[in-house]
Amino acid sequence: MQNTNSSDYFGIVVKTARQKKRITQVQLAESLSISPRYLKAIENSGQKPSYELLVRIIEELDISANTLIHPEQKDESSAEFVSL
Repeated sequence: MQNTNSSDYFGIVVKTARQKKRITQVQLAESLSISPRYLKAIENSGQKPSYELLVRIIEELDISANTLIHPEQKDESSAEFVSL
């Protein structure tokens, strides 16, 4: 995972997990009670969510918090995202 900063990585993980669950940005945004524009900024522009929203994203997408918080650590739950 070279030349990818933590903001980019965070967005990539969120987007990849959302796509893996086969849900659109609009669907995920609605379930998180945020605008699709804000979700797009999180996925593509390095926007960081609040702690409360971070927790809801983790729960909604069923991903490991460690995957988002410590991208440099490669555990079983983050293995599918590390190759991005």
